[in-house]
Amino acid sequence: MRKLFALILSVVVLVGCSKPKGSEMDRFIDELMGRMTTEEKIGQLNLVTPGGGIPTGSAVSSDVEGKIRDGQVGGIFGVTGPDKVRMTQQIAVEQSRLGIPLLFGSDVIHGYKTVFPIPIGLSCSWDMALMEKTARIAAQEATADGLNWNFSPMVDISRDPRWGRVAEGGGEDPYLGSEIARAMVRGYQGSDLTAANTMMATVKHLALYGAPEGGRDYNTVDMSRIRMFNVYMPPFLAAIDEGAGCVMSAFNDVEGVPASGNHWLLTEILRDTWGFDGFVVSDYTSVNEMVDHGLGDLQAVSALALKAGLDMDMVGEGFLSTLGKSLQEGKVSMADIDKACRRILEAKYKLGLFDDPYRYIDEKRAEIEILSAENRAAARDAAARSFVLLKNEKNTLPLKKGGSIALVGPLANNKNNMLGTWAVSGDPQLSIPVLEGMNNVAGNSVTIRYAKGANISDDPAYAAKINVFGPRIDIDERSPEVMLREAEALASRSDVVVAVIGEASEMSGESSSRSDISLPESQKKLVRALKQTGKPLVLVMMSGRPLTMEEEHQLADAILYTWHPGIEAGNAIADVLFGGYNPSGKLTMTFPRNVGQVPIYYNHRTTGRPNPGDEFQKFRSNYLDVPNSPLYAFGYGLSYTSFDYSDVMLDRTTMGWNDNINVSVDVTNTGSVDGEEVVQLYIYDVVRTITQPVKKLKAFEKVFVKAGETKRVSFSLSVDDLAFYHPDLSFSAEPGEFIVYVGTSSDEVVSASFTLVE
Repeated sequence: MRKLFALILSVVVLVGCSKPKGSEMDRFIDELMGRMTTEEKIGQLNLVTPGGGIPTGSAVSSDVEGKIRDGQVGGIFGVTGPDKVRMTQQIAVEQSRLGIPLLFGSDVIHGYKTVFPIPIGLSCSWDMALMEKTARIAAQEATADGLNWNFSPMVDISRDPRWGRVAEGGGEDPYLGSEIARAMVRGYQGSDLTAANTMMATVKHLALYGAPEGGRDYNTVDMSRIRMFNVYMPPFLAAIDEGAGCVMSAFNDVEGVPASGNHWLLTEILRDTWGFDGFVVSDYTSVNEMVDHGLGDLQAVSALALKAGLDMDMVGEGFLSTLGKSLQEGKVSMADIDKACRRILEAKYKLGLFDDPYRYIDEKRAEIEILSAENRAAARDAAARSFVLLKNEKNTLPLKKGGSIALVGPLANNKNNMLGTWAVSGDPQLSIPVLEGMNNVAGNSVTIRYAKGANISDDPAYAAKINVFGPRIDIDERSPEVMLREAEALASRSDVVVAVIGEASEMSGESSSRSDISLPESQKKLVRALKQTGKPLVLVMMSGRPLTMEEEHQLADAILYTWHPGIEAGNAIADVLFGGYNPSGKLTMTFPRNVGQVPIYYNHRTTGRPNPGDEFQKFRSNYLDVPNSPLYAFGYGLSYTSFDYSDVMLDRTTMGWNDNINVSVDVTNTGSVDGEEVVQLYIYDVVRTITQPVKKLKAFEKVFVKAGETKRVSFSLSVDDLAFYHPDLSFSAEPGEFIVYVGTSSDEVVSASFTLVE
């Protein structure tokens, strides 16, 4: 019998349960830690990768098997597949002294093998049940491949589309971001972490990572605590309240102290204030990077991180190589090491790994559950629901299933870019490109002709930066002029033109910041040329971020923003273009007119000299060369039908401290097509002790309304919905007048007011 099970049986007979009693877990871990050497305890704090996947840095671990045998590894990532995971786990369980099982982690960001739309795309569905479902499917597939720990969800709020990692998050709003965080944690972890088809979630990156100066990844972040807690912290707290088992520290500093070594952040806030009882893992080599932050050598920063509340060191091995020496020199205590070790062991206990270290390894599950037809159908549906219709002049869309279509653009027949960034487990060659999807859906009565028309970019040096993980920008052997003429000729003899353009998948994501977030010039030339043909022009735009696209907005008759849609991209796009699904997505990030407006977001604070509209007024807060308003506002998105809103109805105009106020509005589908509408509720605190945003999202509901039908949508607000963080970080509401707005987007609303009284 394996040493692991001998150890378990000598302590207590364990059964799988959703929430193990603390006393049972404590007794088990007390006994186990009593057997461990100091070196083995430190080993549990070491997370390694043998390489082979897509790391977030250039370092990989050496002699991984030997370290596992020596009890110097607590977790591993970059190893997937039942056979490989079993082989690696056997080394830990059968060849190390105490047989302590490993955690197996991965970045399962928007699906595993069945790749869903990138997170910012999914967020535009405003459908929490859908987001939970996609996370559930991702967990089922990943655990079928042997994984039990996920480095997701990323809940960083960002108001700067130059930052590439906006692709991985839920947008700019703290309330919506919090709801998304809850849904993703529920999807990954389910109700029973010991179940073989659930995995531990890691909420990341604590904290403020989405607000780097200049929009440049890994850069300095500096902000007030009022902004920190009112905007950037709520999604983390929501994920923790939902039971997330792990938190990942950020690369950046927080108030001058790197997050991975920040005691105030990792202990005083995360544990003492929020009550988090899981474990904290660093981001990729972020402990080592504190040396470049200027906080000392590797031994010094490793000790700082441990004492700050960091439990596991990802890849850098500063803990493994220096904590023993720091213990001898009194720079860390045995209690510090024990505390971190216990948290790692508790995570393994909660996952059921001590009961059965192989519970997540089942070759039969992998054969049946990964990339099933049912999962692909779910990916197709999720993608369609994530698309945002930005423009539709003269009802250009949906397309008729007849006549001829010129399908052009560098992303129209391109499998390599459909999955989007951070699809590390997906196979781009299994994706459905747009040309294939159009042919699948259109039927025989439509003639679809294809021309590439342009490269994503004509710049080889730029392409080399994008193609680090494989071909994403393919520069054609033909000249740009030849490709452009071919597209023009094709468009001229077609009834309508559909141009599929945008970013390559790795033009956004980690280490993919852009100072210019417009289309590359090669594609701008294509759009201009297609417009000159005089044919109706539909732009299908793929991207991992909001782009500046004022020119494209003016030139196009219709614009469908699809983000990077995932494995079923082409089928989902065709479903929407031909009217099989009525688009219902709403933007979760504001689209600037130009990069000079950045950062731009709907819930900005008021100023002492506000500009009342877009018309320039001297000595008001505005620009000389562009209006203050964005190109597309937060919450904006069109449909193939239209919706009218009644006046806002309140059940009272005065609200007591212990009361709720009910807010209702009638939504009527005034068009001829059934559709879904995201009804959004915002509030404004008229008089308060600190400056408040002009609007704050506080509720939303996605409703299906048949053509000609009216539905009443109701919300209930409590005093907690009116509360905010004050300079002393207390959280409370203040009495006074509130305006409540309800509408189809943040800038198209109806309103009413009420008063909160003590």
